[in-house]
Amino acid sequence: QVQLVESGGGLVQTGGSLRLSCAASGRTLSSYAMGWFRQAPGKEREFVAAISWSGISTYYADSVKGRFTISRDNAKNTVDLQMNSLKPEDTAVYYCAAKATRRWVVATMSWEYDNWGQGTQVTVSS
Repeated sequence: QVQLVESGGGLVQTGGSLRLSCAASGRTLSSYAMGWFRQAPGKEREFVAAISWSGISTYYADSVKGRFTISRDNAKNTVDLQMNSLKPEDTAVYYCAAKATRRWVVATMSWEYDNWGQGTQVTVSS
């Protein structure tokens, strides 16, 4: 079982940037595809971005494409989400998630992931 801890959230103005990080322990992340999701108050959790175990393949929600970048460092057991040009509608709790597979299949649904972090709050002020 892999344990995930997110960090890097905070308050930022519209147009600003934040970098979220997800640190894993318990198992090496090199056996996992990884994803970032977010959940705003009163809304369902939604997919943000995913990356294959090798880091070669990535996939983004249309709402963040061109603004967010997912990356990973398997040697450090971390996965990052660089968020640029932030908008108020990006305000949410952001979660990282791990899917135990080395086969790249785009996974955008929460139930497709096996392990979750506790989340980090991102607030974008207008």
